[in-house]
Formats: sequence, structure tokens, C-alpha cells
Amino acid sequence: MIKLLSTRPKFTTHEEYIASMPLDVQKILFEVQARVEQVLPEAERCISYGMPAYRMRGDGGTGKVFFYFAGFKKHLGVYPPVNQDSRLIAELAPYRNEKGNLAFPLKDPIPFDLIRRVALALAKEYAQK
Repeated sequence: MIKLLSTRPKFTTHEEYIASMPLDVQKILFEVQARVEQVLPEAERCISYGMPAYRMRGDGGTGKVFFYFAGFKKHLGVYPPVNQDSRLIAELAPYRNEKGNLAFPLKDPIPFDLIRRVALALAKEYAQK
């Protein structure tokens, strides 16, 4: 069996990940980070699946990650899908892909308040598990 080495960088902090992006995307990612931390100060930064993410503090660092975000060439990705808030799900319809994950086009204004609400909804879903 041949083991292939990944050429993708391994990030250990949000800052490392964000610094690897173009400046216009960096600004967006820092704003997402600020909005999440404003409404969920108990959330702990981590890197999961190679992207910035959050989990709740107090779980010993082993708890499930509830919010991921990533910059791409043409969009901002937010994961995983919201599953329990039907009103919010309806508002997110224009941004949902076939898996339900969110893709916000970089050419359009980023709806940071909507992303903030996604983080709150996902934290609530996480707390109920």
C-alpha cells in the first residue's frame, strides 16, 4: 500500500488558517469569528477537518464541534447544516447546497447576522445532544 503525503498545510489555529487566505477573504473570516465569539463567548476555537471551528468549553476538549467555517475561491462555507429551526432553514434556502451546507458567494454582501444566527442554532442543537 502506498501512502500519499498531503501537500495541504496543517493549521493549528484560526489565525494560521485565516492568514493563508487572500486579504479580502481574511476580513470576512475574521468577521465571522468575531460574530460567533460575540454571541457564544463560551465557545472554544479549534481546527477540525483542516478548517476553523468551535466547540463548547468545559467538555475537556473532546466534545463535538458544532460550527465550522472556511474560505474558498468563490464562497464562504459554513457547516454543518441547521436541522431544527425551520424558520432559519427557510431563510438559509438560497445558500444551501445539496448536502444542506451553506455557501455564501464572495461576490455578494456576506449576511453576517444570518451566520451569527446559524452559530446560535447549531450551538443549541449541540447542547440538546
